[in-house]
Amino acid sequence: MKIYDQEETLLSRAEIPSSRKQPELSVFLPVYNEEPNLLPLHAKLDQALKTLGRTAEIIYVDDGSTDGGLKVLREVARLDDRVRVVALKRNYGQTAAMAAGIDAAQGKVLIPMDADLQNDPADIVRLLEKLDEGYDVVSGWRKNRQDKVITRKIPSMIANRLISWIGGVPLHDYGCSLKAYRRESLEDVKLYGEMHRFIPIYAAWAGASVAEIPVAHHARTMGKSKYGLSRTIKVIFDLITIKFMASYQTKPLYLFGWAGLLTFGVSLLSTLLAFLMKFADWPHHADFIQTPLPVMAMVTLVLGVQLFLMGLLAEMLVRTYHESQSKSIYAVRERIGFEK
Repeated sequence: MKIYDQEETLLSRAEIPSSRKQPELSVFLPVYNEEPNLLPLHAKLDQALKTLGRTAEIIYVDDGSTDGGLKVLREVARLDDRVRVVALKRNYGQTAAMAAGIDAAQGKVLIPMDADLQNDPADIVRLLEKLDEGYDVVSGWRKNRQDKVITRKIPSMIANRLISWIGGVPLHDYGCSLKAYRRESLEDVKLYGEMHRFIPIYAAWAGASVAEIPVAHHARTMGKSKYGLSRTIKVIFDLITIKFMASYQTKPLYLFGWAGLLTFGVSLLSTLLAFLMKFADWPHHADFIQTPLPVMAMVTLVLGVQLFLMGLLAEMLVRTYHESQSKSIYAVRERIGFEK
């Protein structure tokens, strides 16, 4: 029994060319509780892909949705030979869902986008046209973003400028999921935390050429946004991580050495002040045991430096743990449509 009435908006099996050979395009979409958006989205995506004249696959990554979205995706996959569905065991977050989409994609060009109908599939053709100019990565820019100013636009603007400054890739909108990547530009990209937004930076560091074009952005009409102001804090933490990985991953002694020099300098100044107070009565006389301030300053500074460096070491250890054992940051419950 069909679960929707818009079947005429989808291509029938007879009308869809087989894409079991390597498709030219792989469009992949993380999905989390977007049931009311899925059918209108697929209809728009189908219309956009028909105008391209290129072979394509569509990969929906269900990130542990608790609504009826997976049931809808099963039916869409049954009717459309291009559709693959990767259903994750639980909600791992957008970065893990993006990683699952990249891993499942077979196309020469990979195009991620959101499943909330705020990205417009009609912009795919413009991304590809820019890509054909010789770029390796083309990023969408939601120039006229249809979101709340205080909680979304302003924090996003600040974060984008900070990311551009630290990463060295001047983009206006790192948070826009709609992008186009040549497959080879993503081959060595490993995603952790909330780092899917930094993929253009990783690609640029590996030598890829990056461009940006304005894309449409529609106000959300169905469903509920999954992201709030707290995400900005996570982005700041991830920025610290990528800066460390970019500058000190192969030479951590530079960072640890400077931190050690700073700690040594504080120790030296504290010791000098203690001796001046005891033997030169400057700024006043005090025996070593009479003033706890130098000891307190030393202990708190060393503790802060140790905690910060332990965090960076832990970040490296986590990455080593995953990559050395080829462990994934997500687990798949089932795959639908891959046997076609």
